[in-house]
Amino acid sequence: MDVQKILSAVACIFVLASCSNNKSSSSVFPENGALDSSACMGQAIENKFIVQWEDGKFTVESAENADAFTKNFIEPQLEKIKFVEFDRQLQVDKTDEVRASGFTDSWGQDKISARSVWAQGVYGQNIKVAVVDAYVDYTHPQLQPRIAINTQEIPNNGIDDDGNGIVDDYYGASFVSVPSSNPTPSAHGSHVAGIIAADPRFGSVEGVAPQAQIIPAQFIANDGGGSLGDAVLALQYSASRGAKVINASWGGAPCVASLRNTFQELQNKGILVVVAAGNDGRDIDVYPEFPASFNIGTQITVAASSMSDFMTSWSNSGFEFVHVAAPGEHILSTVPGNTTAYMDGTSMAAPFVSGAAALIWSARPQATAVQVKTALLKSVDVSPGHEFKVNTRGRINVEKALQVLKQLVP
Repeated sequence: MDVQKILSAVACIFVLASCSNNKSSSSVFPENGALDSSACMGQAIENKFIVQWEDGKFTVESAENADAFTKNFIEPQLEKIKFVEFDRQLQVDKTDEVRASGFTDSWGQDKISARSVWAQGVYGQNIKVAVVDAYVDYTHPQLQPRIAINTQEIPNNGIDDDGNGIVDDYYGASFVSVPSSNPTPSAHGSHVAGIIAADPRFGSVEGVAPQAQIIPAQFIANDGGGSLGDAVLALQYSASRGAKVINASWGGAPCVASLRNTFQELQNKGILVVVAAGNDGRDIDVYPEFPASFNIGTQITVAASSMSDFMTSWSNSGFEFVHVAAPGEHILSTVPGNTTAYMDGTSMAAPFVSGAAALIWSARPQATAVQVKTALLKSVDVSPGHEFKVNTRGRINVEKALQVLKQLVP
């Protein structure tokens, strides 16, 4: 990537929607007529559009083409609309691989000192963590007790009982607009959810925050594909369900303003968003990866540490945009079909941080997202010769983080 393209890509992420007295359809939908961008890559869906409204809400709309959408949808509602972008396809990182068993099952939980926090009676109680990802198997014995039930819904009656626009979201919701032809559910979302909150009473996986509640918000199809519009809707839904933490173990998104604006709205609501750094083995300060490189105030971007407590060779890194490391190699967790599997990836490292955030937040529920982030970043383990190429140089230690948070919030 040349210098000009790098600068263009970095500039692109700071393009925020704005309103003025001279609002026009071209100012709220600047991509129309300028779809080809070498900086903001990503295959546009030319008949789907992400709309951010002036009240901060997002919708995904369809039309025959951009001109028809501008004439029939944007212009009649111009004063209510803040920003419009083409929806885009994305393919999540596929370098996570299921591994054979034979490793210490809870090495990651032990490495971050989670057991010492559990011994204090701190388990993530009453903290909701949204898994914005692939399918989460809510019937899995270790996940079923941890699902945040939407009690305002009656399950499987085909009715939107709570009037939130989503039918039967009793166990969570799916925003997959183009389902995969693959009938086998992806293991990714269930694996992430288990790292965060698997109930150890019913199996071998020990969730980092084993009494936290999981909100499944699927936007990734079984083939690993999804759209940015679906991701935005899933993130928005997670906030509406009361998530304190959102885990985003995915990347590969273009640097579109709508996704960054969504992250900004989550910050405004006091939600902590934990993002995987990516598995390409590159410096995302130089070669930006999104959403990992957004660097929003309530965002934590996570690299992967190995069993020997070094940076894995495939983990993305960056002294500016990547904040901490967490276990991401040979991680045991839940997968669909009442079973478990080992997987590698920053997708596995991020939920260790989400679980750690839920743990310490449950001990100080009055804390803010910024205080929880500060506690996690100020308490990392930094061992001589094991420094990580991340902003803090270290790997999370949840026992120390709890001590720091107690100092910040007496």
